[in-house]
Amino acid sequence: MARRRYKPEGIIAKLREAEILLGQDMKVAEVVKELGIHEVTYYRWRKEYGGMKVNQMKRLKEIEKENSRLRKAASDLTLDKMVLQEAVKGNF
Repeated sequence: MARRRYKPEGIIAKLREAEILLGQDMKVAEVVKELGIHEVTYYRWRKEYGGMKVNQMKRLKEIEKENSRLRKAASDLTLDKMVLQEAVKGNF
């Protein structure tokens, strides 16, 4: 069986739907069956995305992308600094 990848917006929508169904006195097992996901997946999503709105999720993804770019830039600069320090010492 092929795995389906959900986008964060879809995950948030599924979690909202789950909240509605749980509010109607359905059990978690029944809710995840209705949503077509596994119970472990539901709890993992709820831990990661619980209480978020779509615009908050988009902002989080933007910040994560920027953080990754800045980390790469910092590591490149650190490597350049180390190479220059070795060149100054004469160990080349």
